[in-house]
Amino acid sequence: AMFADRTAPGADVQSLWRSARSARCEAQACQTKEILTSEAASQSHTAQDAAVQTEQSKDAVQDFQQEVQVDNTGLLSFLQRVEDTVIKELNKNWRSHAFDGFEVNWKDQDETVLCLHTLSYPEAQDQNLQVTSVSWNVTGSVIACSYGRLDDGNWSTEKSYICTWNLDRRGLNPQHPDLVVDVPSSVMCLAFHPSQPSLIAGGLFSGELVVWDTSRTEDPVIWRTGMTDDTHTDPVYQVNWLPDTKHRKHSRLLSVGTDGKILVWREERDGRLALAEGFAMVAQQIPRSTRLKKMAWGEAAVGVTSLSFSHFDPTVFVVGVEGGYSLRCSSAAQTLALRQGGSVALRAPAELAFSPHAGPVYSVSCSPFHRQSCFLLPPSPRNLFLSCGTDGQVHLHSMLQTQPLFALQLSKKYLFCVRWSPVRPLVFAAASGEGVHLFDLARSMQKPTVSLRQSMSDCPVYCLEFNTKHTRLLAAGDAAGTVKVWQLSSDFTEQGPKEMNHLEQLASEIMD
Repeated sequence: AMFADRTAPGADVQSLWRSARSARCEAQACQTKEILTSEAASQSHTAQDAAVQTEQSKDAVQDFQQEVQVDNTGLLSFLQRVEDTVIKELNKNWRSHAFDGFEVNWKDQDETVLCLHTLSYPEAQDQNLQVTSVSWNVTGSVIACSYGRLDDGNWSTEKSYICTWNLDRRGLNPQHPDLVVDVPSSVMCLAFHPSQPSLIAGGLFSGELVVWDTSRTEDPVIWRTGMTDDTHTDPVYQVNWLPDTKHRKHSRLLSVGTDGKILVWREERDGRLALAEGFAMVAQQIPRSTRLKKMAWGEAAVGVTSLSFSHFDPTVFVVGVEGGYSLRCSSAAQTLALRQGGSVALRAPAELAFSPHAGPVYSVSCSPFHRQSCFLLPPSPRNLFLSCGTDGQVHLHSMLQTQPLFALQLSKKYLFCVRWSPVRPLVFAAASGEGVHLFDLARSMQKPTVSLRQSMSDCPVYCLEFNTKHTRLLAAGDAAGTVKVWQLSSDFTEQGPKEMNHLEQLASEIMD
């Protein structure tokens, strides 16, 4: 038969479980098996771009290319129709002053004022010396300070120092200056050269002027006035570098002192500073109506404490005097001062006396701003200056009238220094017996926008300077012998549209 019952023999398959477990070194005592790992160069043999969620078909690409075909004839016709209108609008925008003074800022806005560095020289602090002046060099990376005394002390014989720090240097040590220069007399003021970063001039309590080259560590003194009949007989409270009109590669040095002299010095080959020209502030040349306080009339000297040149007329400058007045002066004045002495005839530069402070004027600062217009109406920003003094007030003046545009009671203590911002027409800073005050006229004309505590003890701040290269930096020196470098917020460094017009309007409203 084709189909019949059949019983097949059983299949014998040998177990591999025990041998496999033995090969993997498995132990029966373990609760879990050992985790197996393997290495693979890639999970697949083909690579695929996963930047899109779906694949684009070839038909879709062809449809897209057909959709974006340009009608060149229609485009040309459109451009020809709008050409005159577009050119007209472009010319209108080109002539517009709507964005004068506005700068695009790609950086994040910063609303805080931070202290970046606290610099000091312990040896000077051990002698209770004070920071009398600060100055930035032309690169904006080096800060210098002078040590001396502005209060009681044996100023004439007390040793002092000049210290510099390079803030860009790696491993900056705030208590170890890069350079320390020993000076036998108290240094009252400093000024870096406007184009040579290693040259710095200083005025001493003795009346002498010295120029140091900070690149020469062993003997940095390269010029000095010496003690002659031309030298100041009182302390020098300010030095300024001036361009030499006859020698473009050289600069002249201007100094002011409480002996009433404003002297201009030129460099000599033998390392000596020789007197080139000079002025004398005496009561006889000041209008009698000003009635200088506590000062005899006639040839009595009017002590000069500060000076600031106009940024737009090199012959015009403003001085602050101990009698409480600010005076507009001209370097072109030819009238001889009655008080003479020395090798050069001194002239009387005073032209106009402004309404006084209630005490000595310690600082003046001319506005560095002006409008690009030939129809300037007073008071223009180019005619404005600030003054401050021992009465704790800041006066905003126009050079064209005697009365201040406004007087702000900024502090109950002395104001030692005022500086106009180099980048914002409505911002200035003042150093007081309480700290540093930052003022923004766009926000308030009554109180400071920010007041910075220089130290926990509220010691007086004697000097401050904006950094014209790194405009967010402001340096301030105090009576405790420290220099603080503040980083300003963007609010104080970014000029808004029509800000100079705003300053003109504020001044005009006050005058009205």
